[in-house]
Amino acid sequence: MAEAAQRLLELLTLLGTRPSWSAPELAARLGVTTRTVRADVARLRELDYPIRGLRGGHGGYRLGAGGRLPPLLLDDDEAVAVAVGLRAGTGIAGLAESSTRALTKLEQVLPARLRSSVDALGSTIERAPENIDTDAPDPEVPAARLRTIAAAIADGELLRFAYGLSSPVEGPDLPVLVEPCRLFHWQRRWYLVGRDVEHDAWDAYRVDLVDLRMRTGRRVAVPSEVPGGDVVAFLMRTVAITGWTVRARLRVEAPAADVLARIHHAVGVVEPRGPDACVLFTGADSLDTVAAYIGMLRIDFTVESPPELVPLLSAIADRYQRAVAGSGAGAAPSGPP
Repeated sequence: MAEAAQRLLELLTLLGTRPSWSAPELAARLGVTTRTVRADVARLRELDYPIRGLRGGHGGYRLGAGGRLPPLLLDDDEAVAVAVGLRAGTGIAGLAESSTRALTKLEQVLPARLRSSVDALGSTIERAPENIDTDAPDPEVPAARLRTIAAAIADGELLRFAYGLSSPVEGPDLPVLVEPCRLFHWQRRWYLVGRDVEHDAWDAYRVDLVDLRMRTGRRVAVPSEVPGGDVVAFLMRTVAITGWTVRARLRVEAPAADVLARIHHAVGVVEPRGPDACVLFTGADSLDTVAAYIGMLRIDFTVESPPELVPLLSAIADRYQRAVAGSGAGAAPSGPP
C-alpha cells in the first residue's frame, strides 16, 4: 500500500511538470505498465484530482485546473488532524497568521471532497484562554529560534546563547555554550534541556529567554546523557526549582509526604527536614501567584525566601481578616481547617 501511495504522488508530480503526458511515457517513468497507469489515474480521480484524458495516438493525460500545486494525499482523519493542529496554540510568535496562510494553501491542494471539511474547521475553531492560573502573559517564541534549536539538536551542534534568567552556574545575560538535548512545550512554555559545556551542568532553559548568538559549527561526537536518564523527569524537577520568573523557599510544618499529596509535581519540589517538617521549593510568574497557591496548602509554613513575599502575605492576611470581620465572624466553617 505504501508503494502504491508513493507511486500516486510521483504520478501527480509528473503530471504537474508539463502540459501533457502519454500513457507509455508515464509508464516508463514510473516503471509500471500502461494498465497500472490507467488504474492509478482512476484512483486519483476518485480522490477528486482533476486529471483529464487526451485522445489520439496512445492517449494521454493532463492535470486540470486546481491541480498544479504540489499534491497532498490526506484521508479525512488526516485532514482534520492537520487543520486542528494548525489552529492549536503552541506559544510560537505569529502562529495565528501563519496558520491561516497554511490552511488557505491546504485547501487549494486538497481534493474537493475534503476541502469543505478543512475550510469548516478553519473557520469555526477558536482558542479559549489557556492562561488561567497566573497573572503573567504567555511568552511567545519566534519560529526561527525554534527551527535553529531543533536543527542544532538533530545535528548534534553546540549552541551559544545569552540567557535572561539567573542560573546556579551562570549569571543573567552571560553567554553560555550548551549541548542541546531536547525541546519541550509544557505549561504554555517552550523549554530547552541541555548541558552547559564549560561547567558540565545540565539545565532547562526557557526558550523565550534565549538570545542565540552566531552558530558555533562545533559538534559533539557522543551525545551526553541527562542525569538520571529520564529527560522528562529532569525537566519537571528543574522547572519546579529554577524555571520560573520568581522562586520561593518555604519551611512547611508537616511531613514531606503530606505536602507532596497537596501539590502538583510540576510546581514544587519537596525535601524532608525531619519527620514533621520539610522545605518546599516552588515558583511562578509573579509573587502574587506564589502567594495565592501556597495559601491553598492549608498547612502552616514560614518563608525562607524571598523576603519580598512576606509583606505580600501580610497584606493578603489583612485583607482576609477584614473580609472575615465584614462577613460575620460567628459563621461556621464550611470545610476542614
